[in-house]
Amino acid sequence: MYTTRSEQSRQQRLDTKRRRRRRIRLWVMLNTVLALAIVLVGAYYLHVVQPQEQQTAADFPAAEQPVDWSGQLSDVSDQMAAAADSVKDTAAPSANQSESSAADSVHADRESDQTLSPQGQPDKLSAEPSEGLQPATDTALSGQTITMNFGGDVMFSGKVGELLAQKGYDYPYEYIHKLFTSDDLSVVNLETPVTDSATTAADKTYAFKSSPQALPHMAAAGIDAVNLANNHILDQGITGLQDTISQLDSSGISYVGAGNDSKRAYQPVYFQRKGIKIALLGFSRVIPETSWNAGTNQPGVATAYDATAAETAIREARSEADLVVVIAHWGVERSDTTAAHQNDLAHRFVDAGADLVIGGHPHVLQGLEQYKGKWIAYSTGNFIFTRSLTEKTWDTAVFQAKCTVKGDCSMQVIPYAANLGQPVPMPEQQAQALLRRLQTLSGTIRFDVKGNAIS
Repeated sequence: MYTTRSEQSRQQRLDTKRRRRRRIRLWVMLNTVLALAIVLVGAYYLHVVQPQEQQTAADFPAAEQPVDWSGQLSDVSDQMAAAADSVKDTAAPSANQSESSAADSVHADRESDQTLSPQGQPDKLSAEPSEGLQPATDTALSGQTITMNFGGDVMFSGKVGELLAQKGYDYPYEYIHKLFTSDDLSVVNLETPVTDSATTAADKTYAFKSSPQALPHMAAAGIDAVNLANNHILDQGITGLQDTISQLDSSGISYVGAGNDSKRAYQPVYFQRKGIKIALLGFSRVIPETSWNAGTNQPGVATAYDATAAETAIREARSEADLVVVIAHWGVERSDTTAAHQNDLAHRFVDAGADLVIGGHPHVLQGLEQYKGKWIAYSTGNFIFTRSLTEKTWDTAVFQAKCTVKGDCSMQVIPYAANLGQPVPMPEQQAQALLRRLQTLSGTIRFDVKGNAIS
């Protein structure tokens, strides 16, 4: 029996509604899937692609823009380790903080770190650690690598002193503060006595004298130790040297290479970083007269004209420390090629037990060498200094070493321009030119685009 026309019409309407509902459900499902895909693609871009693009932009900045090479130095694992360790990542002091407390905060925030006396015992700073410091261990933590930064000659005299009186004593560290407060050890050559005493200057063409106001800011910028073994530290006589030592002690900055007698001048200072014990020593092959030599009861400089005492000190440090670092003052001013005594002394220092040798005095950069697997940087150039008419003195760098407990180190050169009283990151094009020039001075050593030295 056939259905009536009205029943057929009703059935058709029902079928139409069912088809419409199926289409609506399909449309909703498709749009839901599409929306979900858009969300996933967006999340992938924000968390993966965009950071990679930003990193690429940082690696290849515009040639006309100053490049802060310090931000390009570490890979992701280094950055994660630095964040986890929080070794020296200290915020800049607020305006109402005193200079001394600002300096103390940087030194106190080292994780599992101590500054040890020349005899290897904790000094007053580390004997009373601030809350949150972990005790140093006798053995290095598994797989730990420490990062050390070395700058060149530093002084706060003459035109530099006048500039800092106007701009403030934290001015020199505007571009290096982050680098020096996020590493494990930062060292420079203090090429000036620091005193406000009424002293008699040495009879020489350039006799420096710097204000004690500079040192708390140096400490707050993350500089942990200075080398005093140089040809200017006695520019204001023994009084100037002793004042300098007192001011360094007050600011919490360690020193090597000079002292109130030869025993202290030649002794290393020890640092404990991530369970790695570091010995730091300083020697000079450049002094204006023999009276500057430290003696049994004579304040002065640890010298290396006769390297016997220096070699003995290095061997003793080798028996006490995991890592031995020597700061050397030597060479010929404004010469970017090494003198014979530099090569001879550098090799003797390594033979005696040095893992790393960092040189200065020529006021220009000199080449690198790897001898028996140990890095030698022959001259770090000026760093915080006056600006001469010799263009080569305008180039400087931070020499960054990453070392293991076994004394295996890598070396990276981070180019800066030595402006008056302030190192400033170089534009990329200029930085690459500097690395190419340094490569010509370094024999078989090569540098990649980030300044990593390759032997």
